[in-house]
Amino acid sequence: MATAGKVIKCRGCRDVGGRQTAVHRGGGGSAAAGHGGAYQDPLHRALPHRRLLLGGQGANPGVPEDLRTRSGRIVESVGEGVTDVAPGDHVLPVFTGECKECAHCKSEESNMCDLLRINVDRGVMIGDGKSRFTISGQPIFHFVGTSTFSEYTVIHVGCLAKINPEAPLDKVCILSCGISTGLGATLNVAKPAKGSTVAIFGLGAVGLAAMEGARLAGASRIIGVDINPAKYEQAKKFGCTEFVNPKDHDKPVQEVLIELTNGGVDRSVECTGNVNAMISAFECVHDGWGVAVLVGVPHKDDQFKTHPMNFLSEKTLKGTFFGNYKPRTDLPNVVEMYMKKELELEKFITHSVPFSEINTAFDLMLKGESLRCIMRMED
Repeated sequence: MATAGKVIKCRGCRDVGGRQTAVHRGGGGSAAAGHGGAYQDPLHRALPHRRLLLGGQGANPGVPEDLRTRSGRIVESVGEGVTDVAPGDHVLPVFTGECKECAHCKSEESNMCDLLRINVDRGVMIGDGKSRFTISGQPIFHFVGTSTFSEYTVIHVGCLAKINPEAPLDKVCILSCGISTGLGATLNVAKPAKGSTVAIFGLGAVGLAAMEGARLAGASRIIGVDINPAKYEQAKKFGCTEFVNPKDHDKPVQEVLIELTNGGVDRSVECTGNVNAMISAFECVHDGWGVAVLVGVPHKDDQFKTHPMNFLSEKTLKGTFFGNYKPRTDLPNVVEMYMKKELELEKFITHSVPFSEINTAFDLMLKGESLRCIMRMED
């Protein structure tokens, strides 16, 4: 491409601290200047809904930084040594990577790449420890290795999943983060058998993706658990057959579910990050064969407490990261599930706005009015 090795001026949204974002036109770096990097031109990106990391607790202390974690892109140019993707390829950037060389990448059981797993503090390219973004001559930090709130970005090739070029990027872009996390938590980790009873704790986008996984697996009963009764109607589109609101009962919700299912559910998937919901999700599964999968991220000081007899009675507790999907190996297959009309993505997309209205997208997210909001680069 004509831009290979050159600085590109483009628009980008950055975190300026205090839960504020700003859209600027600045200078990006050169993919050719960094070994293993690829420059991408985005068409669409989806606003994340699980957490807002804008200058608040847990955010990269090196703000300002260029945000975000998921989008659909076309490779513009590649850096030295890059052979797995080429200009014109359609890719999904992912906040965690797959180097294909470490023990985790070579294991069939893990997707926790030693080199490229999520790192919210790095803020720079791995190869040379430098940022590829500047504004007014000052460096702007990368965000979890992707920085997709920019018209162009530079990403390590190990964090790019090359996909079918026929797949619509304004739909499959949502697979780069939470949707795959929830879907994989059910299909890859919980693995419910056909006819199973499955409980999903938390009916946000990740929980609904887990519910979609239960539907695809052929679960006969899919029980949604949430403290917001308004979510039941929407959950029905994802296969929800029953709804339980913990606030409607005067006993722990795990006891309610055990009674409702004559001994407990076969599988449960927790998607809230609330430690009490995590405990309930584990304790509500059937003894002997029940499996609970934790997806939500708890507070750093939370403690998971349950009686050891729950384990001795052969209930199983598992955790998952990005739905146990290896980004480069597995995401192309998830895209094909959509292309074959097995996986329904449109029902996750509730809003669409131009990039210039990014703060509208944040407002929708903070008010809980959207599942996934697509931002279009064209205004």
